[in-house]
Amino acid sequence: MRKSDAIDPDFILSVAPMMDWTDRHCRVFHRQLSKQVRLYTEMVVADAIIHGPKDRLLAFDPVEHPVALQLGGSDPDKLERACDLANAYSYDEINLNVGCPSDRVQSGRFGACLMAEPELVAECFKAMERASDAPVTVKCRLGIDDQDLTQTLPNFIETVASAGCKVFIIHARKAWLKGLSPKENRTVPPIDHDLVQAMKAGFPDLKIHVNGQLETVSHALEIGAGLDGAMIGRAAYNNPWILTEIDSAFGGRLFEKNRDAVASDMIAYLQGVQEKDRTAKALIRHMMGLYSGQPGARLWRRTLSEGLISKAPPSAIVKDALAAMQSRQAA
Repeated sequence: MRKSDAIDPDFILSVAPMMDWTDRHCRVFHRQLSKQVRLYTEMVVADAIIHGPKDRLLAFDPVEHPVALQLGGSDPDKLERACDLANAYSYDEINLNVGCPSDRVQSGRFGACLMAEPELVAECFKAMERASDAPVTVKCRLGIDDQDLTQTLPNFIETVASAGCKVFIIHARKAWLKGLSPKENRTVPPIDHDLVQAMKAGFPDLKIHVNGQLETVSHALEIGAGLDGAMIGRAAYNNPWILTEIDSAFGGRLFEKNRDAVASDMIAYLQGVQEKDRTAKALIRHMMGLYSGQPGARLWRRTLSEGLISKAPPSAIVKDALAAMQSRQAA
């Protein structure tokens, strides 16, 4: 890892928004591992906020700050309304999704397909910025399908920046909307971190963050050198302990807790929320990787998995898994 004095204190390391993964319980867990990392919600569709259960979709634990809300949509009026409603929840950032390649998202005319409509994205941004108390950012891909990225990506950034957008988080892969599944779109299109660097060189006054295939904090800092931020996705989810390196990398204190202590903290958290929140059991999935790479990791995962199919309270499931780990350690 690079020395802390070599890292720009304004550089932002974040955990990517991931559907079915970065819910409020996952974010509380990740916050235990780093005070500094920026967290993102799963993508929430503007229509859902306008017509659905707002607290269930938008409420979060204050401990999650700094936390960003990612919105999906392509109707400027609806996105403006969603931002207005989100103001009551005091997010630190509102992000527009211009990167998700799923069929459901395409059918709604948002996500990665908007890479072909930079003028519409610019309109959406202006509408969101009018309503939002928090800064508005855009998360996009390099491009889609047969686009010539050296032409279309600079045009996209220039067009959206002309509407006032100052921060672009770029997933350094093209999205193939025809012929590849969303899962394949995360691995098949080649990664091109150099093109993200080229966008920073071409637009030095903008804040450019890189996302895509960043495996560790050190790797994120290396690939993000010269940029304004780096976003770690599945690596942080599958091996969340890597997040404990972030605060010390920026000159903060070394992370002092061990994995057992973090598990104990999450048991206490579950005891506080499980009676009133039926989604709390999802935290168990999010904690599967806590002991990744450590002796007993398989025992931890197996005990949690067995608990998931039981009727035991979530806190009891994690408590049983921790007891199994501690018994193994004492043997």
